[in-house]
Amino acid sequence: MKQFFKFLFASMLGFILAMVVLFVLLIGIVSTIVSSSGKDEVTLQEGSVLHMKFNQPIKERTSENPFETLDIGTFRAKQQPGLNDILDELSQAKTDPNIEGIYLDLQNFQAGIASTEEIRNALKDFKKSGKFIYSYSEYYTQGAYYLASVSDKIYLNPQGELVLNGLETKLMFLKGTLEKLEIEPQIIRHGKYKSAIETFTREDMSPENRTQIAGFINPIWNHLVTEMAASRKIDATRFNTMADSLMAQDAEDALHLGLVDKLAYFDQFKTDLLAKIGGKGNSELKLISMSKYNKVPSIGKSKIGKDKIAIIYANGDIVSGEGDENSMGSDKIAEAIHNARTDDKVKAIVLRVNSPGGSALASDVIWREVVLAKKTKKVVVSMGDVAASGGYYISCAADKIVAEPNTITGSIGVFGLMFNAENMFKNKLGITFDSYKTGTYSDIGSGTRKMTAGEMLIIQRSIDKVYNTFTARVAEGRKMKQADVDSIAQGRVWSGVDAKKIGLVDELGGLPDAIALAAKLANMSEYRIKELPEQEEPFKALMNDLSNEAESRFIEIKLGDDYKYFNTAQDLIKIRGIQTRNFYNVGFN
Repeated sequence: MKQFFKFLFASMLGFILAMVVLFVLLIGIVSTIVSSSGKDEVTLQEGSVLHMKFNQPIKERTSENPFETLDIGTFRAKQQPGLNDILDELSQAKTDPNIEGIYLDLQNFQAGIASTEEIRNALKDFKKSGKFIYSYSEYYTQGAYYLASVSDKIYLNPQGELVLNGLETKLMFLKGTLEKLEIEPQIIRHGKYKSAIETFTREDMSPENRTQIAGFINPIWNHLVTEMAASRKIDATRFNTMADSLMAQDAEDALHLGLVDKLAYFDQFKTDLLAKIGGKGNSELKLISMSKYNKVPSIGKSKIGKDKIAIIYANGDIVSGEGDENSMGSDKIAEAIHNARTDDKVKAIVLRVNSPGGSALASDVIWREVVLAKKTKKVVVSMGDVAASGGYYISCAADKIVAEPNTITGSIGVFGLMFNAENMFKNKLGITFDSYKTGTYSDIGSGTRKMTAGEMLIIQRSIDKVYNTFTARVAEGRKMKQADVDSIAQGRVWSGVDAKKIGLVDELGGLPDAIALAAKLANMSEYRIKELPEQEEPFKALMNDLSNEAESRFIEIKLGDDYKYFNTAQDLIKIRGIQTRNFYNVGFN
């Protein structure tokens, strides 16, 4: 008994000590995060260079939840401004007398294709000030190089590489996996190009799918080539040949072809950068990061006027309810639109859409609020990397739609997805099912038996009804005939350039262009920006999401660039009900 109490008290003491250590560690983490994400103003020194680094995925707006950017190894928040703050910073730096130029640090560049376009356009506008942009990297991905191509000088490490080999869309097919597991996909769709279901029914692309992919990826690549060639003063045909033949196989090739201006180690680059701003010898290079520059008070750009333009960020998969960090809940977005349309000081709304779609019902809930908002306010949609399927559904009622040339949009189609896992349970696990039901259709879509022809017909009717509603919504919003919408719908995906040609988009441009258009439509010359939905208070968000965010962040770190495939698999698992969804992802290598 004495030995028992000895071990008991030792265990209790160990538990108490562990709790104390955990508490102290938690306090340390929180205090570190809070201090690193504080809002204290930063004083900018004369002759400073804005250091722009993009080594984390760029989200639509800066998160106020410091745990999202927490480095688990150092317990420090890696500050990465959202696209909204990056664009604001470039606009401010253009006229800031203390900013001499920009250093683009493009190691481990991470950004969506349309987000990159927006930043690049802002950099082109910055250059109108006469200030310089220098880029440096040991390795340029195509996305990094597309951004760097606007620079006055592009530096590459002498042993580094520059990737220039064209675009790719890679699709994942699960037919073989399902067959091995003896799971039968039961799919109903409307739209011959609605190819999301091919993931489960084929081992490769259908001819229709390959045609539509070529239809949007080629215009996007042509746009990129035209822009890069013009910036580098290289003939576009010649530039395309370089990529097609993979001519830039090492740093010397890149220099010889005129893709970069100088091969240099980082210390040599810093010497050149210092000389550019008039420094010599041991002079200090005054670099200011984007996160710190975000805290520098605005100069000569006061936000005046009582009237407001509300920017509503609608990002991620469309789901019912509140959603989360990676999805837009219909309740949350509808409430944000409602709050904006009932606010007398809000004169116009910009709905920023970056979504592949999702639930048809949730999309319709958001669409309804857009329709109501348009009765009293001017509504402009700004499309990001992707605004397809349900993402287009919630956009089509707006007064105007603005998209980037390389935005992926359209995909006006519908599908239903269910699985019959009866054979898997029986043959793999030895599990069988039996049931008693009160009605013929009490167990429709149960997943443990094959659906009957009658059940399939019922679901097909629902799919057709949703498709008819979808095309009617688009026809009404875009002032087109429903038959004409149907001819360009059928689930087909379009680039922003082609979407404008067929009437699905009004103008090409980014978020600043959409804001300017909204102001013009509402006859506003002075206004402030109000961002919605409102973000949670940082400490509350940290406490609420601690375990989930840590798990997700850990997986993202381990998988790296392959994290997108994990996300796709997660999306597939979460699918419920009738979907207006697109699974394409065009990215830079």
